[in-house]
Amino acid sequence: MKKISAIIVIVLSIILSFTGCRGSNEDEMDPDITEKKIQIGLSFDSFVIERWQRDREVFVSTAQDLGAEVNVQNANGDVEEQISQIQYFIDKKMDVIVVIAVDSEACSNVLKDAKEAGIIVVSYDRLVRNANADLYISFDNEEVGRLMAETLAKEVPEGGNIVTIFGPTTDHNVTLVEQGFQDVMEDIDLNVIYSVNAKEWLAEEAFNAVNVALDINPDIDGILCGNDGLASQAVRALSENRLAGKVVVTGQDADLVACQRIVEGTQTMTVYKPVDRLAKAAAEYAVKLAEGEDISVTATINDGSHEVPYVKLEPIAVNQDNLYEVIIEGGFQQEEEVYLNFPKNRKNK
Repeated sequence: MKKISAIIVIVLSIILSFTGCRGSNEDEMDPDITEKKIQIGLSFDSFVIERWQRDREVFVSTAQDLGAEVNVQNANGDVEEQISQIQYFIDKKMDVIVVIAVDSEACSNVLKDAKEAGIIVVSYDRLVRNANADLYISFDNEEVGRLMAETLAKEVPEGGNIVTIFGPTTDHNVTLVEQGFQDVMEDIDLNVIYSVNAKEWLAEEAFNAVNVALDINPDIDGILCGNDGLASQAVRALSENRLAGKVVVTGQDADLVACQRIVEGTQTMTVYKPVDRLAKAAAEYAVKLAEGEDISVTATINDGSHEVPYVKLEPIAVNQDNLYEVIIEGGFQQEEEVYLNFPKNRKNK
């Protein structure tokens, strides 16, 4: 009888020990107890501009490595669609909303709503006006304008005629680029015979602008293009008028085709912005802000009503002299692709 009692006690002990283990595991798997991942909503203007796809890949990869989840939305250049997407992020109670704004003014109200809902707001590359974002991270856009202007000042003869094709006025960066351009032009003897802002960054606007300018004055010495997409169509118009390679052309973003044009001599320079560094830093800051960490950003920029913490990266002017070193050795573009049509021009290696 004693043996039977002892066996019963042992069996009961084993059962209770299993029950206790199962209860412990269930606590560990309980979603209310398990730490939830940081949720980031990332809203893009569009992917028309080549670099945005690269920004997306680096941002998402970095955020995931840091344990965050990223919901990417593409507004396809439609400001109302972007506002709707941001509202969706608010409804989903995202921890952080990162936005590349279609319109720097139109997105301000919905981002204010996000802030009121306790969501952190990051203006990525383009400052959203009057939104009081928690962070603005971009390149020094005034310096972009200065670099373009300095190239024109150096390469265009004194008293020469130039055309300026900036991006849309809805992009606040364009205002900053124009300011940097004007700062240099104050002391330079060049004539701006025609100037236009390309709506929605549509490249065809540059093609039309160059043809209009040529009708006004066929003697054009230089063209400032707000990005490499615009430069593509500007060069196309010059080519159709047998002027490609004879007119100084500037651009921005170091797109593959722009680098190829620099090699062949139909585009003079592009402003390279290390977007991998920008996207990686933006993801890191977003996670830190969500975790309540001090990001120690001392610089600020006025958004029209508030001083916004500002992380500013430096751009680099790229031409034939330093393209190999900056673009190829820096790993931004592949050597065989850049020099595809002009392998003999690899003189800077």
